Amino acid sequence: MNIYTISSISICLTSLVLGIITIFKGRNKEISYLWTIICILLFIWGFGGYRFSTTASENTALIWWRVAHITVIFMPILFYHFVYAFLKLNKKYQKLLLYALYIIGFFLLILTFLPSRNIFLGQIRLYFTHDRYFIHYWPENRNILYLLFYIFFYWILLIYAFLILINAYKNSKGILRNQLKYFIVGSLIAWIGPHGDYLPVFGINIYPYSNFLIGIYPLIFVYAILKYRLMDITIAFTRASIFLVTYTLILGIPFAVATIFKERLITIFGGNWWISPLVLMGLLATIGPFIYIYLNRKAEEALLREQKRYQNTLKQASIGMTRIRNLKRLLELIAHIVTKTVKITYVAIYLYDEEADEYILQVSRDKGRIPIPKLSADNPLIKWLILKRQPIIYEEVKRLTEEINDDTQKLLEENMRLLTASVIIPSLLEKKPMGFIVLGDKMSGDAYTLDDLNVFQVLASQAALAIENAKFIEEAKEMQAQIAQAEKMATIGTLADGLSHQINNRFYALSLIAGDSIDTIKNTDIANCTPEIKEMVGQINHALERIQTNVGQGSEVVKGILKYTRKEEAVFELLSLDQVINGTLEMAQYKVKLSEIDIIRSYPKDLPMFKANLVQLEEVFFNFVDNAYDSIVERRGLLKEPGYRGKIIISAATKDKVIEIVVQDNGLGIKEENIKKVFTPFFTTKVSSRKGTGLGLYVINKIITDGHKGKIAFASQYKVGTRFTLELPLD
Repeated sequence: MNIYTISSISICLTSLVLGIITIFKGRNKEISYLWTIICILLFIWGFGGYRFSTTASENTALIWWRVAHITVIFMPILFYHFVYAFLKLNKKYQKLLLYALYIIGFFLLILTFLPSRNIFLGQIRLYFTHDRYFIHYWPENRNILYLLFYIFFYWILLIYAFLILINAYKNSKGILRNQLKYFIVGSLIAWIGPHGDYLPVFGINIYPYSNFLIGIYPLIFVYAILKYRLMDITIAFTRASIFLVTYTLILGIPFAVATIFKERLITIFGGNWWISPLVLMGLLATIGPFIYIYLNRKAEEALLREQKRYQNTLKQASIGMTRIRNLKRLLELIAHIVTKTVKITYVAIYLYDEEADEYILQVSRDKGRIPIPKLSADNPLIKWLILKRQPIIYEEVKRLTEEINDDTQKLLEENMRLLTASVIIPSLLEKKPMGFIVLGDKMSGDAYTLDDLNVFQVLASQAALAIENAKFIEEAKEMQAQIAQAEKMATIGTLADGLSHQINNRFYALSLIAGDSIDTIKNTDIANCTPEIKEMVGQINHALERIQTNVGQGSEVVKGILKYTRKEEAVFELLSLDQVINGTLEMAQYKVKLSEIDIIRSYPKDLPMFKANLVQLEEVFFNFVDNAYDSIVERRGLLKEPGYRGKIIISAATKDKVIEIVVQDNGLGIKEENIKKVFTPFFTTKVSSRKGTGLGLYVINKIITDGHKGKIAFASQYKVGTRFTLELPLD
């Protein structure tokens, strides 16, 4: 056995193992099949090299050299084909070149196995005969056809393929750029191997140690093409280098000892001299893995120092998030930590809005981008994140979209592209979707590693908990404020009696003063006064009359407030619907501009009377009119419809010992997702929190169902209007 034999065995092992990995792990079928064929060809070359480098028979060597030559012919073609498929080249001449290469390759294969050697392969002879451990057979006396094959396939074609790769690398970014780095560097290392093997063919008797490099090829290359989530190329190259150096020493030192000290070992041990290098090989093979692990760990610590640093920072930040109670500040902090620590070009955070059933953009860090403001919960991207509960990577989605013709996959890719997302991390609290984090490319151009994604998932999980905590605190504060407002309103109602008495006393005094002044003016003779004085007295008299009129109106307002707020016993009496509506409008005119809307009474005049509490029903209808007016004003401002005028239609009819009253408006209406919440305490759809506490409809529901043993129903359509239906017993 010689060193070339060992290198051939290593090629067999790596190509076989990695070929199997490709079959089971490959996601792109065309690329997977091509790489599998490449691994098979490498295995054929390794096995053929093992056989023709260990035989002493010229005929056997020729047979296995012909077998190995299958790889020699088709490997450059497969390499170009792989570049063609991986970069999705679509120029016509590139495709025609591929077809032509395969035709030429099969023609050369036929020539290889013809009985006559001189047509293509030429003669073979023994090389490196100075030591029996270096037995190697190579063809000689090659003809012009083989020289042309070598120049075209191993120089022109390979240079063309590498130029395509380098151009693609310059114009790529992110994960694809990282993959191309693996591709180019790994391929360069690999192709040095066969070029070293060719040196003896042309009479340059340098031993082909470069054959070892072919075995390294799959170790670097398979990660770049099939794993997608890549480590940095320096790590792959370092691991391969450490592996090569370690095991070269393990295998090389015993051979060196056997070669250099052979005579001395024979002198000491006699015919069993070979036991000494064998024991040394066993010892080195035992400690070799430990040396490799140690060197590999030290190398990764040096190469991954920066990555480990920001991963630890993110872990520490995720632990401290739950202490931040302000939601906006929390989101800003998350975005700041991610962009500054990991050095990412773009970060955006979207949170789920239950009322709108949408994911709304909360924070975006990149002034050069115009982010998408919101995404519907029905978006395929959202559904995928909730279903899979794991990060989604754009490069993987893009490749799958190119491979399969699926509309959902296309929408997934389109949404990620519009979000300018390299990676999207879902933020889930158990099964509850909280939102997601959009990450752009790293500024360094490196890909996101599996460790990165794991850290981001931890960050997103902690962020979900912190967001839920911050939301709860903010909602609790808002509810406390609404309760405080409700308590203020209740206090005002309690004080209404005393306040109305004080206000009425002032009005009464103003009325007396104005009346006395008017009487004085009437009893004063101003006939002999100048025109200017007469005009001034007339203006004073008019002003006093206006004071008296406004005092009267003010007194009516106070009476209405007192009537509305005074706590009375629930006295039930026979009432007409007109009586309730009139009392309601009398109060509503001081808050609502009734002149801006039409109130239509669409019920018969002979509608029977019903038993109810007047004050409570006036409160119910006052809320209907007040809410309808706000909704009408909101629609007028939002939709700006020409000729639009607000309407409140009140209709009624009797059926089965109940009176059914319908109050319908043509305001903005309520969104479907909010319809079930209208009778919930503290829920309000008014545009300003100052306009409502969210208690009105809750109180109405209690008045109708508990106080009057009736029923209330609600229906609304956004941008169309709202309808309340009451059922009250007739007796």
